[in-house]
Amino acid sequence: MYRRLRASLDAGIERPFFEHYFKACRARLGDRLPALVPQVYLHYDPKSVHERVRLAAAAPRPAATDGDALPLPRQRMDFLLLLPGQVRVVLELDGQQHYAVGADAGAAASPAQYARMVSADRDLRLDGYEVYRFGGYELQAGRLDDVVGSFFARLFARHGVA
Repeated sequence: MYRRLRASLDAGIERPFFEHYFKACRARLGDRLPALVPQVYLHYDPKSVHERVRLAAAAPRPAATDGDALPLPRQRMDFLLLLPGQVRVVLELDGQQHYAVGADAGAAASPAQYARMVSADRDLRLDGYEVYRFGGYELQAGRLDDVVGSFFARLFARHGVA
């Protein structure tokens, strides 16, 4: 299963994060290691954002009141971890797209983009998920072992995963 899940990841930071999770936790937990499921669609929306924007523009009433025309917020999670006791953990690896508009290295932070992200986090928490975010800076190659190993050791201790 490890190879199939790993193969589903892009070459970005998600793949090394996944590999470090497996490396840091597999020796200690063996077959009891909870699956770290990548690229989970929590709310799948079969309509593209482009299609929904087009529908919103054609709507006779303002799009803000037309829920069918608006894209669903926060469809895809970076990782989902299911722990004993029906604990659902969402892990997000935050790149620039989480807090800025634009992919350029110098793109300015966007308060509106950040507000959408934290609003979606609140919704997930109210729906019973634990949400943990990792900043791209803290996941640089030289720090990944420590960050991943320490986090999962604490998370598993908190939830009695041994």
